[in-house]
Amino acid sequence: MAKDLTGWNPEDPEQWESWGKKVANRNLWISIPALLVSFAVWLYWGIITVQMINLGYPFSKAELFTLSAIAGLSGATLRIPETFFIRIAGGRNTIFWTTSLLMIPAFGTGLALQNPNTPLWVFQILALLSGIGGGNFASSMSNISYFFPKRIQGYALGMNAGLGNFGVTTMQIVVPLAMTVALFAPLLGAEPMVLKAPSGTLIGKIPAGTETWIMNAGYVWLIPLVPLAFATWFGMNNIRDAHVTPEPPHPITAFAMLTGMLAIGLVTAAFGLWLMLPAKVGGAGWMLSKWIVLPIVIILTVLALRAIPGEIGSNLNRQYRIFRDKHTWAMTIIYTMTFGSFIGYSAAFALAIKVVFGFQHIMVDGVLTHNTINPDGPSALTYAWMGPFIGALIRPVGGMWADRAGGAKVTQIISVVMVLSAVGVAWLLKLAYASPTPQDYFLPFMVLFLILFTATGIGNGSTFRTIAVIFERERRGPVLGWTSAVAAYGAFIIPKVIGEQIKAGTPEVALYGLAIFYAFCIALNWWFYLRPGAYVKNP
Repeated sequence: MAKDLTGWNPEDPEQWESWGKKVANRNLWISIPALLVSFAVWLYWGIITVQMINLGYPFSKAELFTLSAIAGLSGATLRIPETFFIRIAGGRNTIFWTTSLLMIPAFGTGLALQNPNTPLWVFQILALLSGIGGGNFASSMSNISYFFPKRIQGYALGMNAGLGNFGVTTMQIVVPLAMTVALFAPLLGAEPMVLKAPSGTLIGKIPAGTETWIMNAGYVWLIPLVPLAFATWFGMNNIRDAHVTPEPPHPITAFAMLTGMLAIGLVTAAFGLWLMLPAKVGGAGWMLSKWIVLPIVIILTVLALRAIPGEIGSNLNRQYRIFRDKHTWAMTIIYTMTFGSFIGYSAAFALAIKVVFGFQHIMVDGVLTHNTINPDGPSALTYAWMGPFIGALIRPVGGMWADRAGGAKVTQIISVVMVLSAVGVAWLLKLAYASPTPQDYFLPFMVLFLILFTATGIGNGSTFRTIAVIFERERRGPVLGWTSAVAAYGAFIIPKVIGEQIKAGTPEVALYGLAIFYAFCIALNWWFYLRPGAYVKNP
């Protein structure tokens, strides 16, 4: 077990060059794969649900869309408590425990997928638990921010987030491939299933009638999770410092604290889902608007955490000072534009390709129908990995560019690109969803969407730099966690909005709405950080 660090100061050149850089890099390179697997487990529902359609699971498309939405809401909500984990429990204690907990949804998902008659509510609970992986981003970024000097924060955080976000791409490649082989599924009593519709992987289409092991979509993640649990425990450090973790508790006490705080987030997320979902899928049937429910969930989570008695409550009161700073709220909105878009598009991309381009849109008795399978449609599983791959790969570049040119300037440039790309994608979606040959629009759709993903990645890296410069050491970690928590609701909102607009026959409306939001962020970024007399000039 790595020892706790005392007297840690990465801004001290002598300490940094003599031994600090080695310690910081070791923690970073353990943190990255742990975060990668966290993203994979959080967002694998976008791929699993496509394959569930291909295998004929007895659920509607709308019901399957709820699984990605549930995981998205849960992952975002769990980032709220995880924002404050490092100061309360220490970095090593936190990353070890939150990584190890992912074994529960990974194993459970594999078990549930073995039986196509598994009730929908079981999958919904597993999607809720997989949100732990989404929450891990907040604690991971907060932790890494304390290990590196301010001058290379853009690089360090960009590497952690960018390579960690490769979990989305890794999942989109590994899951379809894992389904093609037995692996250890037979050891667990799993039988292959037969595709009722063509599927796909990175290497091409798989014809209907092929046997597949969909349960490996969950089981395969146990392979990296076990060694990662050992690596986080024996290779990472707690930092004993008044500005980081004043007094890390005994590990068992830390795990109990973290579990209790996660439970609060799971309960508030479940309550929000209950308010929104129809009765037939386990909701209250009230179907309240997401724009009403999300503030309720956020406020309830923040207040419930603050109500915890004793040391945790007093610790949180100190960290909650970030909410008094106007820059916390400005950067929350700007960060949501970049990361919220990236994670939301990642969650919705595969299913959107399947629904828009995988079906022919034909007029029948004067009504446009969308139920005829398109034999010439692209395979969602073949292409869906590309956007998240580029968005994650480019993120460290965005951080390093911002270290040189300034974070706000880089963010402003990519915001313009995002507006133009979103408008173009919207126009192509409108044409494709009204065409009997939607594949004719697929190539320009993919090109523009990949540009959009690229811009989100660069902008995400640049916002890390901005936050690191604006906020002092003690507040930097909590602000990174909080902004990522709110932005992560993009994984819930974007799939839900796209799904709603597809159902209404107007998928382009979702992208036009996002373009308007991006334009607002351009104005906000200019006012706070680029105009003459800005609060902080191009941080």
